[in-house]
Amino acid sequence: MKISIKDIAEFIGGKIIGDENLIINSVARIDEAKKGDISFIYLPAYEKFLSTTNASALIVKPDLNKTREDLTYIEVISPEKAFFSIIRKYFSPQLELNGIDESAFISPKAKIGENVSVGKNVVISDGCFIGNNSKIFHNTTIHEQVEIGDDCLIFSNVTIREYSKIGNRVVIHSGTVIGSDGFGYQRSESGEYLKIPQIGNVIIEDDVEIGSNVSIDRAALGSTIIKKGCKLDNLIQIAHNVVIGENTAISAQSGISGSTKIGKNCILAGQVGIADHLEICDGAIFMAQSGVSKNISKPGYYFGSPIKEHKTALKLEAHIRSLPDYAQRIKDLETQLKILQDKLENCC
Repeated sequence: MKISIKDIAEFIGGKIIGDENLIINSVARIDEAKKGDISFIYLPAYEKFLSTTNASALIVKPDLNKTREDLTYIEVISPEKAFFSIIRKYFSPQLELNGIDESAFISPKAKIGENVSVGKNVVISDGCFIGNNSKIFHNTTIHEQVEIGDDCLIFSNVTIREYSKIGNRVVIHSGTVIGSDGFGYQRSESGEYLKIPQIGNVIIEDDVEIGSNVSIDRAALGSTIIKKGCKLDNLIQIAHNVVIGENTAISAQSGISGSTKIGKNCILAGQVGIADHLEICDGAIFMAQSGVSKNISKPGYYFGSPIKEHKTALKLEAHIRSLPDYAQRIKDLETQLKILQDKLENCC
């Protein structure tokens, strides 16, 4: 890949300071960059690499002190956004999967759109519909009556269970299971667990990305729904009949229990756990390892287990860390009180 610095600057709307004839070959981290690479500085912590980087060009804020004259700079307001837009336009990996591999099984009762690519050992079952330009990689299994929209990427070893509906431009990474049975049982009088049939489905709307080894359970009745624009990290459990609102992001190892509804534009950091049958309002942000056991009706930051508003949780944490000091102070006060009591008794 060879791209002129002028083309890059024009694309990101930046101002060139330095060699306007420079050619860029690749992108890299500032501390790992080589000659021909372009990198970026967006936080003061990375300015220490300015004197040692081997990059040929840097994307920087206008107020950066440009101490090296051998470098070419592009000035923009948000270097990190500009840098990643360059990667998306010029350096995104090309996924080499074209046509339908002869080892794939596609039911004659399935409908396949135009320019669909299907990898080795893929199974596409009766009644499925695959939209235009979608790619389904090796060893993926798609059960009966599944609908997949246009421009989707379904990576290797994904399982999509019957009746699931996948929107357009959805990305599902390796090892994920869509539509596994929900965890539903009734206990008999003898203590035996009787399975409740899970006869609903999963609906994943447009522009959702789902990481690897995620489990999204089918509804007992109705649908488990992941609404448009959601981003799910790896190793997430979403139980039956959960609804996740638009543009919500969920980090790794989080778990959401059955029938909980999460609003739009929420953020769940790593290892957040949410109990069942709760309602979470739009704009709620849960810090890492938070345990949510009640409805949340006010947007903002939350932390702790059980969950508390972030400022309150930090105050409590500060007091908990000070408990040994508090205990010693109480002991000292009790000693002083005993001395005063003894003096009072002796006076009388």
